[in-house]
Amino acid sequence: MIKQILRKLPRKSQKSDSLDSAGNDSDNHASNSDDGVQCTNFGNKISSRLRVVKRVSSAVFPASIMAGVEAVEPNLSFNNVSNPQKPNLFISKLNLCCEACNSSDPDKGTAEQDLKRRTLIELVDFVSSGSAKFNEAAIAAMCKMCAINLFRVFPPKYRSNTARGEADDEEPMFDPAWSSLQLVYDLFLQFISYSSLDAKVAKKYIDQPFILRLLDLFESEDPRERDCLKTILHRIYGKFTVHRPFVRKAVSNIIYTFVFETERHNGIAELLEIFGSIISGFAVPLKEEHKMFLCRVLIPLHKPKSVGVYHQQLTYCVVQFIDKDPKLANSVITGLLKYWPVTNSQKELMFISESEEILEMISMTEFQKIMVPLFRRIACCLNSFHYQVAERAHMLWNNEHVLNLIKHNRQVIFPLIFPALERNSRNHWHQTVLNLTKNTRKMLSEIDDELTLACERKLEEENSQSNEASEKRKLTWECLELAAGFEPAAANLVPPLKPATCSVAC
Repeated sequence: MIKQILRKLPRKSQKSDSLDSAGNDSDNHASNSDDGVQCTNFGNKISSRLRVVKRVSSAVFPASIMAGVEAVEPNLSFNNVSNPQKPNLFISKLNLCCEACNSSDPDKGTAEQDLKRRTLIELVDFVSSGSAKFNEAAIAAMCKMCAINLFRVFPPKYRSNTARGEADDEEPMFDPAWSSLQLVYDLFLQFISYSSLDAKVAKKYIDQPFILRLLDLFESEDPRERDCLKTILHRIYGKFTVHRPFVRKAVSNIIYTFVFETERHNGIAELLEIFGSIISGFAVPLKEEHKMFLCRVLIPLHKPKSVGVYHQQLTYCVVQFIDKDPKLANSVITGLLKYWPVTNSQKELMFISESEEILEMISMTEFQKIMVPLFRRIACCLNSFHYQVAERAHMLWNNEHVLNLIKHNRQVIFPLIFPALERNSRNHWHQTVLNLTKNTRKMLSEIDDELTLACERKLEEENSQSNEASEKRKLTWECLELAAGFEPAAANLVPPLKPATCSVAC
């Protein structure tokens, strides 16, 4: 009787690893009884909860995801397995591509490289076919494979410290391992561009550290790799909206380091090309953050000597900003004048071209704010002894919009420009510049002949006053020389000073 009562009492819970077998032991403890059935159900519930915990932890630890995947022979073809097995085969092939090739044995290493190359080609074809379905395990395996094969430390730059773009005969360097890298980039690009990719799951693996390592690859000397990275980063920016502020901040930090510290980076042009399309999608009115990006990042990029490498992309970004907010033209022109080159003629040509593009978009109100300092600089360019700079400055008058701005503000601009044209007509050495100066003066006379004559008279008066002041200084010096010549020579002698006697005996 006592034994029967004790059997009906609830037993102590066993360890978690024996809960799944509670149903098998129920016949020995409480067979065909209600308490036994309840104990079995309770054990099944705990087992199911433990399995849920494992699935949650696998989202944080990719290794646990791989542990639960059924292993499939990676050498099999996708056509030879059933559809339910294709995701596992996809993961097995990705794991195969994670293995490093053996460099100690050349023959074995070549065979491994060939196998890896064939596997990557098969993966690219499978993803591009559109039949792939990426679960979390597949996403984790893909990011792991790309990280192992792509993220690397570049060798030290053995080239001179001369900024890239100054030497015209400098050829780009190509990575000898590009044939394998290209397949990995193609696979990752197909993966990122896949329409059914779950961005909410993928963002756990394509996270901020992953993006930072991806941005570090823009330091590659190989232009083919930078071009692939440009496309991939743009896809990531478009698909993962949660990472957009971080990408903008990370790129800003790269440019800060380039402008103010190293002045050496291989991927500035590609990064600006990405931002050109990003800026075109900014909503109007622009956020303050975006305006700060223009003032603190894009405008200082005019400072480095190697601006010629990325000037085309930089100009496009600046023009996109002004198209969104014309009031920003004032800040851009002010920044150009701040970083205007003095001895670099090729850079000066770029600045004149960029100024012309900005003037084509500027409003009359904003133009009047900056026309005086701008045309003072243009007057200096008209007098440049580098004939290409002087010629390019004269070409501004061939632009209809710029000429219209000049016409409406000729009372201020003509007095700034006319003295430079007069000096050119008298002193410049190049015949093409002389002809352009003659045409520009004729154009000014056609616009406003009276103002041109007034500027000419004023210039003559200034020249006569300058000549009078020069003659006056010359006569003053002659008088001083005569006065010094008639003074007695003895008066010019300074008596020697007697040494002071020391009153304290040493």
